[in-house]
Amino acid sequence: MSLVIDCHGHYTTAPEALNQWRNQQIASVSSSTEKPNVADLKISDDDIRQTITENQLRLMDDRGSDITIFSPRASFMAHHIGDFQVSSTWAAICNELCYRVSQLFPDRFVPAAMLPQSPGVPIETCIPELEKCVNEYGNVGINLNPDPSGGLWTSPALSDRYWYPLYEKMVEYDIPAMVHVSTCCHDKFHTTGDHYLNADTTAFMQFLKSDLFKDFPTIKFLIPHGGGAVPYHWGRFRGLAQALKQPEIEETLLNNIFFDTCVYHQDGIDLLTKVVPTKNILFASEMIGAVRGIDSRTGHYFDDTKRYIDGANISAEQRHQIFEGNARRVFTRLDKKLRTKGL
Repeated sequence: MSLVIDCHGHYTTAPEALNQWRNQQIASVSSSTEKPNVADLKISDDDIRQTITENQLRLMDDRGSDITIFSPRASFMAHHIGDFQVSSTWAAICNELCYRVSQLFPDRFVPAAMLPQSPGVPIETCIPELEKCVNEYGNVGINLNPDPSGGLWTSPALSDRYWYPLYEKMVEYDIPAMVHVSTCCHDKFHTTGDHYLNADTTAFMQFLKSDLFKDFPTIKFLIPHGGGAVPYHWGRFRGLAQALKQPEIEETLLNNIFFDTCVYHQDGIDLLTKVVPTKNILFASEMIGAVRGIDSRTGHYFDDTKRYIDGANISAEQRHQIFEGNARRVFTRLDKKLRTKGL
């Protein structure tokens, strides 16, 4: 029987003290207000246990998932706020909290890190936090924001050499990156609606236009939310690759790019599993995330994505690969952790 590994979870239910501390930090950026001291943030183990057991863990048990790769709340990364020091302090706090979750619930949660990105700052500045999270916290993945400006898209494309120092470290550690934007500062765009899905599609197109994977043949990227518009427009992307004199997508991209199942209806999952090869699909829910309500047509939560994989017209072996096999192959550090436990 397969483990059910959810590769996309965020600590969206962190104790209120975290939000209050962050609000003080943000206030200090735009005023003469004194910056809050990290030592002033008090979150007990009991606080963490309560927020997890009443929320993510309860739903994992109800819905039948075993392990969640758990990272800080994506919309709270907000790399466009303040300078690098603000982002660095905030990332360290959030990453430590997710590590503490993994220590309190070691059989159910495994940490992934946010990076202390900041607009216009060299990407090398993120590497110490990445090294700490891998070497001290046992993180198995990272979240990479392709647009730390918060909707202005001032950063170089993901294929640009600007990113290469980080990519080199990813290859060294054999650690994948989920390409995940954060809060959008444009009121024209809804952060978790068009901004997120536009970014997913943009990331794929940036990879398609490039020869990045010739330089990094073993690097791995996970594009969340089912890949944005990618599966629906697979023919368009194949046609664009042809027009750009690129080989077929399957030859150039699908050894390095993967998609998750944060697609919140059965028809969407059916399309994803029909268009994208099974080996490139990883189970995920992003539960208690962007879409938290109950679908009035089905009576079930939109983000109960295991239900859609169970209902898809795929074989038992395909289902095993989506639930477990592909996650272990992409997140090799997770696989090693599970093997040490005899799983």
